[in-house]
Amino acid sequence: MTDVVAEAAAAHPEGEAWRDLGAGGVLTLGRWDADANRMARGLRAAGVGPGDRVVLGIGPEHPFPWLVTYVAVHRAGAAAVPVSTRLAAAELRAVEQHAEAALVVDTGGAGGDHAVGSGSGGRRAEWDTLLDDDPSPLPWPAPADRAVDVMYTSGTTGTPKAVVARAGSAQPRGRPARWNGLGFLTCSPFSTTSGILLVDGPVRSGMSGWYLPRFDPGHWLELVEQERPVAAFLVPAMAQLLVAHPRFAEADLRSLAALTFGGAPVPRATLVRLAERLEGAEVFVGYGLTEFGAVSRTPAGDQGRHLGSVGTPLEGVEVRVVGEDGAERDRGQVGEVTVRGPLPPRHYFKDEAATGRTWRDGWLHTGDLGYLDADGFLWITGRAKDVIIRGGNNIVPRDVEEVLFAHPDVVDAVVVGIPHDVLGEDVATWIVLRDHATVTADDVRAFLGERLADYKVPRTVHFVPELPRNASGKVVPSKLRGQEPRP
Repeated sequence: MTDVVAEAAAAHPEGEAWRDLGAGGVLTLGRWDADANRMARGLRAAGVGPGDRVVLGIGPEHPFPWLVTYVAVHRAGAAAVPVSTRLAAAELRAVEQHAEAALVVDTGGAGGDHAVGSGSGGRRAEWDTLLDDDPSPLPWPAPADRAVDVMYTSGTTGTPKAVVARAGSAQPRGRPARWNGLGFLTCSPFSTTSGILLVDGPVRSGMSGWYLPRFDPGHWLELVEQERPVAAFLVPAMAQLLVAHPRFAEADLRSLAALTFGGAPVPRATLVRLAERLEGAEVFVGYGLTEFGAVSRTPAGDQGRHLGSVGTPLEGVEVRVVGEDGAERDRGQVGEVTVRGPLPPRHYFKDEAATGRTWRDGWLHTGDLGYLDADGFLWITGRAKDVIIRGGNNIVPRDVEEVLFAHPDVVDAVVVGIPHDVLGEDVATWIVLRDHATVTADDVRAFLGERLADYKVPRTVHFVPELPRNASGKVVPSKLRGQEPRP
């Protein structure tokens, strides 16, 4: 990361590295590099050194301070701990304490991120107070076993774990291309796994990253029409809101040559609508994990042939699908997805037991269910922990969700298991409808009943204004019970 920014800045110092589409402003490659050097010196002066951990408590409304701080922490030899400032104060303090942070960096403003670190006993500093006068680089210590990031997982199935990525386990992605200034639009928070991959993604492609701190489908469509980016990144929840927006059918999206998805599986119905609307553009779906990094991606030129898959394994990455007995499954058979690569494995911070359960015999056991088809494309069908066992019948929630997304009035939906005294578990769904839709619970059950086995049809149907999602865009099932169904 630090080398990429330095190399790009040396070649194109006035090149636009990032544009803030929220508050406005531009961060040039030269300014990014120089400010990161200044802050690295400031961190050292503040007592932060190799092996320390620094919490990045900077909200998405401050992208430039976040980008500078992230690179500066690495240049100071410390490990960055990105956090979502959407977490409650108690959750943020728990992360800081668990990470044993040497310092918490925020903006100190009224945007909400100043709450990070308060009342927890940890040291806190506003990012701009750490900028030294000297913009010359420090020596960058980069032994292969040095921790560079401590990433907290999404935590949709329980308490989040912290994954340690070391310098030797960072995926090599080549030298930066010649700067061309073309725009790459993203709304993904930098604190997420997808966001981290995008920090230097545009730079490596010679592009300018255009950051929108808050996603709104109507505003996003307007920005594409006005600013004309050539590429964009979305998480599936954003895509679902886009295709449901009244202006989606008429907006001028011809500038987009590529649209990339990550963070969660994309409903096939959503991909079909996007592919039809963005004729001529390539639609890429990627799959990765905090515990590993990027695993697979739709290969160029495969538009539509394997729509709904997450592509083929990246170079050097192996994917194997196994059963409960650990034996490899045949092509087309569903099992747990396991992966391994050429780099040293990551591990959980201060949790040897979880590390041992997750990384076994050189393979990372992802907990995701899926299969490899005859062409070697990977399809993700759900999470092993999410499988609903209703009266002895196994139900994969994603199978039901895919059918729900095919309903013309469904904007968003999730299917989960709920306790049942007789069956053990029953099927429930929470659904977000298009504005002014008049669909009833009976309508939903009838629609599903025509397309699925009867035992897969949810008995309980809730209509809600929105689904609770974390910073990565994934639904948090534990928060669904707190939502009151819409009449």
